[in-house]
Amino acid sequence: MTSPLMPTYPVPSVRFVRGAGAELWDDQGNRHLDFLSGLAVTSLGHAHPAVADALAQQAQTLLHVSNLFGTEPGDDVARALDTLLRHGNADASGYQTFFCNSGAEANEAAIKLARKFGGRGRHTVVSAFASFHGRTLTTLHATGQPQKWEAFQPLPDGFRHVPWADLGELESALDATVAAVLLEPVQGEGGVNPATVDYFQGVEALCAERGILFMVDEVQTGLGRTGEWFGFQHFGVQPDVVTMAKALGNGVPIGACVAKAEVAAAFEPGDHATTYGGQPLATAAARAVLAEMQRIDAPRLATSAGAQLRAGLEPLDAVGAIRGLGLLLGVELIDRDAKAVASRLLADGLVVNAVTPTALRLAPPLNVTDAEIDEAVAMISAALDAVGSSEAAEA
Repeated sequence: MTSPLMPTYPVPSVRFVRGAGAELWDDQGNRHLDFLSGLAVTSLGHAHPAVADALAQQAQTLLHVSNLFGTEPGDDVARALDTLLRHGNADASGYQTFFCNSGAEANEAAIKLARKFGGRGRHTVVSAFASFHGRTLTTLHATGQPQKWEAFQPLPDGFRHVPWADLGELESALDATVAAVLLEPVQGEGGVNPATVDYFQGVEALCAERGILFMVDEVQTGLGRTGEWFGFQHFGVQPDVVTMAKALGNGVPIGACVAKAEVAAAFEPGDHATTYGGQPLATAAARAVLAEMQRIDAPRLATSAGAQLRAGLEPLDAVGAIRGLGLLLGVELIDRDAKAVASRLLADGLVVNAVTPTALRLAPPLNVTDAEIDEAVAMISAALDAVGSSEAAEA
């Protein structure tokens, strides 16, 4: 039977019908542990009661009136984000928020803001190779993965790419046309590659010296995932623009481009807009998510759970290295095909993905339990043994 869906994804081998916390059940009644969280989205787990209640209440109150009019609870979410972005740095400039529907849209807004801020002739955005910033034509070119570009050429101009974590190469790329630098604190889709304190502080200093915006893509890393509220907070910097999505709605589509007020002032009415961005259903979910994350101290949970997960995986013979921060981890395998291991784990009841040919990505809910971590480690150990070395498989 022909699928009614466009073939933009492989045909799924599993269809999930229900979730609760870190658990999922498929249409055959099989239980799975979810250690991917819908690509770092369901950071509070599936069907969280606080989020479900907020959605139900808002759905019976007001769904949509457009951004021509004010609504709540968007203002509450924007104020909460300002507080979390300045966490530990009370002297930092206040932030203003533009709500949208996804991470790509948040980065689109940031790129437009950078161009408006820079002015005509100062429009180039510098990003890193192996980065990922979205799938729209503009954010695809910001993404530093040339293999993804070719089928969609010509892409919009105004983008330049430099090697990851090489401050000298970045400095060389900052000519008079550059409006902004756009970086992830941890390259998620690029293999879970964290930045360093020296690198991010060096980038911030270069940007400040040259009047360039320092923009940080926190779509995958934001909101507790790395053990801080935002990944950049590991590195002692305060970006001009921060983008986010994924965990903000815990599965409800919402994104945000947040900028220091003096930068946000470059936008005027009519410069940028979205029909659905910031509509009450999405912001009601986000308000509940942020309240619950603060109640449980989500960064602290990510730090402790991440340490437990690392400690369980590091002794495994087929694990060569573990990269990442908090509960965004890349597990580099020794002589194993990561895609084969991920497929075996799915069959065994653990959801992860192969973020590179040799590495698994793990991003469980931030409130995952100790017992669930132990169960996942045991399943990964068994799968690594069952798949065996790539040399043995080829023989």
